[in-house]
Amino acid sequence: MCEEYDITIFTIYAKGELEKQLSQKVKLKSLYDKPYVELSKFQRKIAMPLKILLTQKVIYHKKIKEDYDIEIAFLEGAITRILSTKNRNTKKIAWVHNDISLVFGKGIKAKLKKKIDAKIYAKYQKLIFVSKENQEKFEKVYNNLKNIDKEVIYNYIDQNSIVEKAKENLDISLNKDTINFVTVARLVEQKAIDRLIEVHSQLVEQGLKHHFYVIGDGPEKDNLQQLIKKKNVENTFHLLGKKENPYPYIKAGDYFCLLSHFEGYPMVLLEAQILQKPIVITDTSARETLQNYEDYQIAENSAEGIYQTLKEIIENSKTEKTPRKEYSNQDLLGKIKRLLEN
Repeated sequence: MCEEYDITIFTIYAKGELEKQLSQKVKLKSLYDKPYVELSKFQRKIAMPLKILLTQKVIYHKKIKEDYDIEIAFLEGAITRILSTKNRNTKKIAWVHNDISLVFGKGIKAKLKKKIDAKIYAKYQKLIFVSKENQEKFEKVYNNLKNIDKEVIYNYIDQNSIVEKAKENLDISLNKDTINFVTVARLVEQKAIDRLIEVHSQLVEQGLKHHFYVIGDGPEKDNLQQLIKKKNVENTFHLLGKKENPYPYIKAGDYFCLLSHFEGYPMVLLEAQILQKPIVITDTSARETLQNYEDYQIAENSAEGIYQTLKEIIENSKTEKTPRKEYSNQDLLGKIKRLLEN
């Protein structure tokens, strides 16, 4: 799209692993000039959220500066709050990727965020959702925003790039004697990796041999490593960290899993379909990504539900290849261009 539009990307953190893949035509700005992992726990958990909550207008005028025709807040939370700052010459669009009823958790803190964001979203002229279910959940939480224009646009997937990148060599060898489950997820509470470790440990104790490989990083990493050690599954549950190219790992695995507490419209499931992987998910709105795909199982969204589903897979595993899902972006690119130009 940078061939047709002058695009600037503003991020909270700089030096992300995907920056080098951007076209040189795309400009970059960041609130912090370092990556997330280099910030202290205090900065990540307390200082940064407070800074954005209390000084979002200052951040906007200091960091955004220029008058853009259109500003798109592409993720709920911090970015949506910053870009909500009034600018009479700019059209404001907010993208919603997650189940908004669950994304901020529960308790007083979550209620406060929802109350603040009711006013934040009211400042946008258009809301885009990555799934129909996400829009329905949003409208239940924020039923006072009925007059804002809303639309569903699915995520963009570069099929040819995924297939080519999946051909690259792995830097580890997956276990050849057992079933290998692979997941790609940020290490946050939403993705429920702690619950997965508990279930994995229970299955191993029952003699059901298998390995889990998790690609991704995030704030829960230390807690998860401690839990893996506590459960004595260091040899079978592997946190591989962040990978610039996760596709060879997805391709090498026997099953791809996304066993989260809640989801939006996760691109990684579409990528797994392109790589012809059998898929296992929990019962979340992620099931909307599985339309026209045959080889998947949906587990009840609980430890017991995941246990029963994985147990059945391990005991009755199969290795037939699933037909590749063909993915076209033409329709959604047309929707995005119409969105920008109307």
